[in-house]
Order: sequence, then C-alpha cells, then structure tokens
Amino acid sequence: MIFRLDERLIFPDPHLGQRDGLLAVGGDLSPERLTLAYSLGIFPWYPFEWCDEPEWFCPLRRFVIFPDEIHISHSMRTLINKGIYSVTFNKAFDQVIENCSNLRIDMHGAWLGPDMVEAYKELHRLGYATSVEVWDKENNLVGGLYGVTLKGCFFGESMFSLVPNASKLALITLAQSMQKSGGKLIDCQFKTPHLRSMGGRHIPYDDYMQILNTPTSTAPDTNPNTHTQESR
Repeated sequence: MIFRLDERLIFPDPHLGQRDGLLAVGGDLSPERLTLAYSLGIFPWYPFEWCDEPEWFCPLRRFVIFPDEIHISHSMRTLINKGIYSVTFNKAFDQVIENCSNLRIDMHGAWLGPDMVEAYKELHRLGYATSVEVWDKENNLVGGLYGVTLKGCFFGESMFSLVPNASKLALITLAQSMQKSGGKLIDCQFKTPHLRSMGGRHIPYDDYMQILNTPTSTAPDTNPNTHTQESR
C-alpha cells in the first residue's frame, strides 16, 4: 500500500508499505518532517525531474554498517598510512552536497535536485546533518559524504570521489569517529557492492528500530555534527 501524506506531521506504519520500501507520497521537505521521518527509518527518495512531490521509502531489510564492523582493506590501510589526504567534519557541507548532486544530475532518475539540496543544507544549519570531507595536500576537496545525524546514528545520503578511494576514506573516518563517541550504526539505506565490501549487512527493520530507540550510554556526545575532527 502507498499512502498519501498531507500537512499533518505523521507517517504510516512502515510495515504496511510496498515490498520495495515505498511507503508514502506527498508532504514536504521541512526540517520537522525530515527529522520525524529519519527517527522512524523513513527517507525521501524520488527522481526530481518527473516527480512533483516527495516519495518516502522505508525498506524492511535495512542495510547498515556497525561502526566497529567497518572493514579496512590492506590497500586502504596503506593509503591512510601514507598521509596523502586529510579528513574533516563539517568544514564544507555545502560543497559536499553540491558535488554529490552535480556529479549525478544528468543521470536518469537523479534524485538529488535543488529542493533536496536546500532541505539538507537547512538540516545542517539546524545541527541535524553532517558532512565528512577529504582534502588533498593542496587543500582541494577531493571526496566526501553527508547524512543525517539523529539518536546516535548516521543516516547516510550520498558520497562522492574525485580521486580513487576518497569516499571510502571518508566512510572509514566516520566509522572510527563513531566508535570513539559511542555511535550506534550507519544506515546505508540500500545494499551496494561497495558498501558490502566495507562491512555492510542487512538487519530486520524491527531490530533496526530497537537500536535507534536504545539510549546511548557509552558517551554523552554521539553526533559528529557537534564537533570538528581532523584526521590524517
């Protein structure tokens, strides 16, 4: 079943959605609706060129990476040890999301259009979205990722690389930061070979929600958006 949303800030039970995860259509991309959606494991995803309103998804098999399960290959360890790149948090959110959008804007079914970009920029300004940036030695932005941060979890949205392995480095650094701060999981939304190779695996939606709603006790600050970190 696909539900139609109105101006009320409510979502239907995700168990009632389509098998592909499509749950609802309509509503808006306000910060209030977006933060409510992510707290329920729901996210907007729609081709902006031919969809006039948001479509909301909530797969019941969630593809996630637990921070302490991040896989760092031998080649990535070698790259990290060389110190070629530096990694920061929240230094250039707008640049990261614009790169993610621009690199895919001409693809069939592109979803990161102007409305979505502005919505996540506003979430960042409000402290609910985080970027991870990868810089070369000339201080050029060469890769990164961004996502929503709630309940000690990171809900990944998009990543980009202008040089080999830059997005992998961003993801590894994010996971290592979450290990230190007590972060619970990285939501990858959908399975990809790239994310599977880095430790991603499926868990049931009900287990996923139990993790989201479990208080974090290992550290008072589980949100990378509340600090700036630099790593080499």
